Amino acid sequence: MILSRFVIGVAWLAGSSLALAQSPQMATLPLNDLSAFRKPTPNWRIAGDAAADLNQKNVMTAKSGTGMLVNLPSPKQTGMQYDLLTNLEHGDLDLEMDYMMAKGSNSGVYLQGRYEVQLMDSWGDKTARVGGNGSVYERWDEKRPDGQKGYEGYPARQNVSKAPGLWQHLKVSFQAPRFDASGRKIENARMLRVELNGVTIHENVELSGPTRGPLTENEVAVGPLRFQGDHGPVAFRNIRYVTYDKPRPELMNLRYTVYRGRFEKEADLGNTPPEAEGPINLLSANVTRLPNDFLIRYTGTLRVKEPGEYRFNLGAPGGGGQLRINNNIVVKPGGGNLRGSVTLPAGDLPFELLYTKFVSWARPGLGLAVAGPGIREFVISSPVDGGNDETEPIYVDAPTNTVLRSFMDIPNESGQGRRTRVTHGVSVGSPDQVHYTYDLDKGALVQVWRGEFLDTTPMWNNRGDGSSRPRGTVQRMGLPVLFVGKLSSQQAAWATDTTGSGYRPKGYVLDENDRPTFRYMAYGTSVEDAIRVADNGQGVRREVTFRNPSADLYARLAEGTTIEPMPNGMYMINGKSFIVRVEDAGGATPMVRSVGGKQELLVPVRGGKLSYSILF
Repeated sequence: MILSRFVIGVAWLAGSSLALAQSPQMATLPLNDLSAFRKPTPNWRIAGDAAADLNQKNVMTAKSGTGMLVNLPSPKQTGMQYDLLTNLEHGDLDLEMDYMMAKGSNSGVYLQGRYEVQLMDSWGDKTARVGGNGSVYERWDEKRPDGQKGYEGYPARQNVSKAPGLWQHLKVSFQAPRFDASGRKIENARMLRVELNGVTIHENVELSGPTRGPLTENEVAVGPLRFQGDHGPVAFRNIRYVTYDKPRPELMNLRYTVYRGRFEKEADLGNTPPEAEGPINLLSANVTRLPNDFLIRYTGTLRVKEPGEYRFNLGAPGGGGQLRINNNIVVKPGGGNLRGSVTLPAGDLPFELLYTKFVSWARPGLGLAVAGPGIREFVISSPVDGGNDETEPIYVDAPTNTVLRSFMDIPNESGQGRRTRVTHGVSVGSPDQVHYTYDLDKGALVQVWRGEFLDTTPMWNNRGDGSSRPRGTVQRMGLPVLFVGKLSSQQAAWATDTTGSGYRPKGYVLDENDRPTFRYMAYGTSVEDAIRVADNGQGVRREVTFRNPSADLYARLAEGTTIEPMPNGMYMINGKSFIVRVEDAGGATPMVRSVGGKQELLVPVRGGKLSYSILF
């Protein structure tokens, strides 16, 4: 018997973890009208835009158009009959959407109409709580004593909520309850993962039954999405989903053969005697006691019930692997990204997997994950238990005002490609759970975020790379550029570096509460830049002092694809991503200009001070 030839190189020196496969194509819930919903009540409407006031409770306005779902209930519209149910019924589901809360408003999205992820205006709350934004709502039992009627509620890991009137982003991976042939429940529903504004707030939360106020108390295999409609104004857009309702492929008739040797290069195993062989129920590296220098060949049948494209993700720590299905190579050896895809017919298909181990310091381990049409990615092997041990994260909290210097990597706007590294970053944390990063090399506010402070694992683990990462929901200010500048014309581009500005950083000084004020010289002007947490943790307030300002000097407060002026000196940035509120422009008038395909908010430097807030 001649085995397939197997080429391996140093690129196989990869960790053991199985990275998630590329997400399948999501369907979009149409919002051109209300036909995607069952018997909508008058509080629900389709709109082209929505807006909420930062200062007025339960006030939201909607503009005509399509693409947005808006709930505007009256105080008299109370009760479940004002909720909105989809025609779509689902079991396992990945759900993703944007939503906007009015000030003081309350809503929720119920998976299968029974398990609620709470939507709430929790802006400014220092801690997350059951009933707060992003929480998995509690169950309820009127028979329990007072104070104990609510139970099994799960607050978000941290409060990463944004301000009323800003768009927030929710992602939910839901696993429906399982039932046997007689209809008896054999497995509880789970929130596999919930992300709010880019931050994981729940993982693998088991739901023993419906949360409070379900569509019905019974649990089912499939049910509709339900949007709460009687607790306050809320808007939704970009509602997308993937349903998983197809049978998983199964591995059958598995056998293994172990060969002793160091298989790093092309090898023909036809005449190599096996070290061990036999049947096996589950793919596993535990079929041999050899710690190193071996190859395992697994053969069997992959029973595919649903034809279509399948994606495979192979973890082979300490060496490499190869996957062949239906006599086609699906995962090729020779690279660190052990993934592959193939279109498979329904039926029983030949299966072969090779795993070689030749790195002495790694533990043996093997993992294979698969996703397919209507099938959420799952591990079809035993869990990977070998290779490099996962690093224990190194977190830095900010129970008091905290200053930490590190590199900080800023992703490109597209989210793809190389990041920009801030080499002179200063991250400032506060007990109000609002933090920011400042670039000493450019006098620039790099980013602000809400939630926990820093993950310093990349900086301090092993030799480290000197960088840290925000742990909360981040609002970035674009690529760092000097805050002040001169313009040769109204259409001149803002300088991307400090060349010609005479920029000289002068470090920072701490006040009595350990909050830094940054100092630098630019264009012959002495600048002091004090950034403080805004009242009630609603954002940051920046007060910049100029001494002997030069003529024709401008301050650049924000850039974005859109900047929309609002009342009371406020500007909505990037399609309701964050708000800039100008409080004192030193007698100057702020201006919005369009240049290079973007918009910028500028203020001529007239007086000694400029103060504004970033609300998010």
